[in-house]
Amino acid sequence: MTPAAISHQVKGLEDWFGAKLFQRRNREILMTEAGQLLLPGVRDGMDQLETAVQRITVQGDDTELRITCMPSFASKWLVPRLGSFRARHPEIDVLLSTSEGIVDLEVEPFDLGIRSGRGNYPGLTVHRLFDDAVFPVCSPALLEGPTALRCPDDLKNHTLLHDDYPVGWQEWLTAAGVEGADPRRGPMFDNSAMLLQAAAEGLGVALARHVLAYADIVAGRLVAPFPITLTSDMAYYLVHLPRTADRPMIRAFREWLFEEAYNYRAEQDRG
Repeated sequence: MTPAAISHQVKGLEDWFGAKLFQRRNREILMTEAGQLLLPGVRDGMDQLETAVQRITVQGDDTELRITCMPSFASKWLVPRLGSFRARHPEIDVLLSTSEGIVDLEVEPFDLGIRSGRGNYPGLTVHRLFDDAVFPVCSPALLEGPTALRCPDDLKNHTLLHDDYPVGWQEWLTAAGVEGADPRRGPMFDNSAMLLQAAAEGLGVALARHVLAYADIVAGRLVAPFPITLTSDMAYYLVHLPRTADRPMIRAFREWLFEEAYNYRAEQDRG
């Protein structure tokens, strides 16, 4: 619009409100008190309109499925399995974004979220995938040599590796009856995939989540030296907005993910 057209629209608004919204001083334009009162509501309305347009744009694309997920879960569990989803649904392109923070599906342009937590996600449809458990893992090399890991007390001779998972070394050492090992010492990683990589490289012993360490254990990169496992009230969940439950792409991914989660749980039971 030209400046003259904008000026005409503003004058029409002022006539409709019966109040001046702007003061014109030579080349300077200032908002009046009425304009300042109107501004927050206009801004909020435009923000809501923009959000709605983004959601319509995303939902209108029948080929792209946008998923938000934790980085470690994506790299260690989800991505290695995505090939089977692609083979089943080649018409769907998965756009995977990773973040440690919780993404607001009402605001951000994502169709699905995979989260680790306690399942309290108000306003969302929540599907429990599988529970979590933690236990020590290390490089196979640490099972040999003069300081070989043969019993939990041997951890006093090794470096403990940490991440920010709620169940930590203090709880596991207490459950195992180990005394004299400092549960606070050792390197800290803010990404659980890096924690497992450090353990595989022989930097120390990590307290790992089964769902993340499973592939490395099967491949022989990591071993679990002790049978003591701690369960947690944390679990993995698939979440989405209730109104999108019947969208074909979301339904297709949900059904595939349920199958993968079932197969993973079955492998755990066998192994």
